[in-house]
Amino acid sequence: MRALWTAASGMKAQQLNIDTISNNLSNVNTTGYKKQRIEFKDLMYEKLRRTDFNEGEGKPVNLEVGHGVMPAASVRSFTEGSFEQTNNNLDLAINGQGFFVVRDNNDNLFFTRDGSFKLSIEDGEARIATADGYFVQSDIGDIELGRDISDIFVSPDGVVSVKRTDTEEIEEIAVLQIVKFPNPAGLESIGKNLFKETTASGQYVESFQGDAGEVLQGFLETSNVQVVEEMIKLITAQRAYEVNSKSIQTSDEMLQMANNLRR
Repeated sequence: MRALWTAASGMKAQQLNIDTISNNLSNVNTTGYKKQRIEFKDLMYEKLRRTDFNEGEGKPVNLEVGHGVMPAASVRSFTEGSFEQTNNNLDLAINGQGFFVVRDNNDNLFFTRDGSFKLSIEDGEARIATADGYFVQSDIGDIELGRDISDIFVSPDGVVSVKRTDTEEIEEIAVLQIVKFPNPAGLESIGKNLFKETTASGQYVESFQGDAGEVLQGFLETSNVQVVEEMIKLITAQRAYEVNSKSIQTSDEMLQMANNLRR
C-alpha cells in the first residue's frame, strides 16, 4: 500500500510541474513576463530497524524508505527578456534589475516590468497609466502631463518631458520611479503583470542615478520564456508522470497477486 501513495504523490507533483510549464508557455508573448519553476522536496522517511546489524562493525543499523515527494516552492526567474522595438513613445523597458511603480485607486503600490503604458485623460488632463488604469509613479507621485501634448520624451535615466502644441520648448515634468528589491524572487504575483512587495522580497529601494537600470523608450521587454527549454521540461515531466502511474499499476498487480494466494 505504501508504494501506491508514494507513486500518487509523484503524480500530483508532476501535475503541478506540468501546470507551471503550461503557464510559462501560454505567456510566451506576454510583455515583461517572468518564467516560473517548481522546486520539490522528499517527504518523511520510515525507518525499518534491522536486528542482524552490529553497530560495532560500523554497519548501518537502520533501513529507511521514503513516502514520496511534495512541491516545496514556486520560484520565479527575473532574468531579462529580449527588447523589442515598437517606436511607440509610451512603450518603455528597463535594461537592468529595476521595476516600474504603479498605483491603484486605493493608493496601493505595485511593481511591474511591463512598460506598455497609455495616456489616461480625465477632464482634459493627461496622466501615464497601464492598460488596466494603474497610474505610473514618479518621484513626485502620478505623472501628470497636463494638456495639449504633441510629444513625450523619456530619457535613459527616467526623466519624463513633453512638448506642447503651442510651443517648441521641451518641458521637464518628472522622473520615473524605478526601484529594485533585495530579493525579487520573493515578490508575490497578483496577475496583470503586477507584483506585490512581501517580507520575503524585502522593502523596495529607490534607484539612484540609474543603478536599477536604464530606461529604453520605444522598446518593450519580451517574456524570458524559452520555448525549446520549456518543451524539454514538459517532456521530462510527462515521462515522470507516466513512470509514477506505472508504479501504481505495478503495486495494484502485486496486491492482486497477494489476494489470490489465499484462494
